[in-house]
Amino acid sequence: MMHCAVSSSLFIFHLNLQPSSIRETSKVYAKKKLTKNLRNPRRTKLPPEFGVNLFLRKPITEPPLLLVEEEEEVQEPDDGTDVWEPNEIEAISSLFQQRIPQKPERVVRVRPLPLPQPHKLRPLGLPTPKNNIKKSSPSKLVCKDPSFLISLAREIKSLPSPDADVSLVLNKWASFLRKGSLSTTIRELGHMGLPERALQTYRWAEKHSHLFPDNRILASTIQVLAKHHELKLLKFDNRLASKNVIEAMIKGCIEGGWLNLARKLLLIAKSNNRVLDSSIYVKMILEIAKNPDKYHLVVALLDELKDREDLKLSQQDCTSVMKICVKLGRFELVECLFDWYKDSNREPSVVMYTTMIHSRYSEEKYREAMSIVWEMEESNCLLDLPAYRVVIKLFVALDDLGRAMRYYSKLKEAGFTPTYDIYRDMISVYIASGRLTKCREICKEVEDAGLRLDTDTSFRLLQLENQTMSLYKY
Repeated sequence: MMHCAVSSSLFIFHLNLQPSSIRETSKVYAKKKLTKNLRNPRRTKLPPEFGVNLFLRKPITEPPLLLVEEEEEVQEPDDGTDVWEPNEIEAISSLFQQRIPQKPERVVRVRPLPLPQPHKLRPLGLPTPKNNIKKSSPSKLVCKDPSFLISLAREIKSLPSPDADVSLVLNKWASFLRKGSLSTTIRELGHMGLPERALQTYRWAEKHSHLFPDNRILASTIQVLAKHHELKLLKFDNRLASKNVIEAMIKGCIEGGWLNLARKLLLIAKSNNRVLDSSIYVKMILEIAKNPDKYHLVVALLDELKDREDLKLSQQDCTSVMKICVKLGRFELVECLFDWYKDSNREPSVVMYTTMIHSRYSEEKYREAMSIVWEMEESNCLLDLPAYRVVIKLFVALDDLGRAMRYYSKLKEAGFTPTYDIYRDMISVYIASGRLTKCREICKEVEDAGLRLDTDTSFRLLQLENQTMSLYKY
């Protein structure tokens, strides 16, 4: 059918190219009425096109050329007849030369169902079966239970008379105790102020082979005795003592106030190439720094701590040492400790940031201190009252009125009550900028808080008022 449509179009195109003489001759036959079969004759056979299979086409009977011309003359010429171009004919003919390739259908992959899960198969409300779980013996559970070990210390304390032996309590639980269990009981007796009972507990443990020898019990006993100045009650060889025992002895001396003895033990351990834990040095530094007359000993301990390669400090110990270094003016040690703490992949706290800002403020490195403020803000660290106090003091030193006012507003929004130092700093920065009205507002807040301005601040405020009044007169 498509081929016939193409042939008819080509035929019409062919007739349009006929000479005018033939058209004039056909007017004579157009006046006669043609029969029905001659009124719509078949078109003439066109020459075969290249690439068309002629054997598959049905034969076409060709009507007389003259009658076809007469019929064409009867019909009105159509100027809008579509003319097929050669490239269109070639495209349509190529469709019949071979089968049109079909797009392969998309293979639908069926995903296998997931394996059944046990927690979804069993009915709701039933517990998980625990058939293959190893059950711990009661003795292993009891010997590690802190509440049980502390209750032993309370039972020992509640003995009827001081002459009663601790074996009355401990013999009942001897089969449940293991090595290291009684160290908690001995420390608890030390907190209760019973060093004699702690020593009796240690003596009782010595008589049981499944509890002794044990360095944990020995270390706890030595720490309790050293704290209460009863170390002479226990005789042992210091040269054969382990690292834990020496550290426990130094801790006990520090807690008991024997700083000179603790210092001697540190020197003995250093001479014997004993490397003690860093926390021992921190405890020693914090205790000695309470006495300003012994700052030279603190400096020596700080130098020893700085030379340590295997430094192990908690966040609280590191911050405490940084504060002491600021007090002593050892600002380079503050920077080293802060960098070391950040390099250990830990996030500084607001107390450590505040200490670092205060250190650079004390060193008069205000611009460098500002970088710590921005770093603290980027870490989304919530500021406390000391942090606001140090930051406002820094902005006052930089004469930055805008930032000082902003942080003063943040302080109030956070629900903190400003201290007298903050009030004085804000008045100072307002006086420097000539804001008399703001100074009066701060003075009103100071009065409402029940505080009174110092002489220097009051004098500066009076000078500002006199200058303002003199300007109004002119």
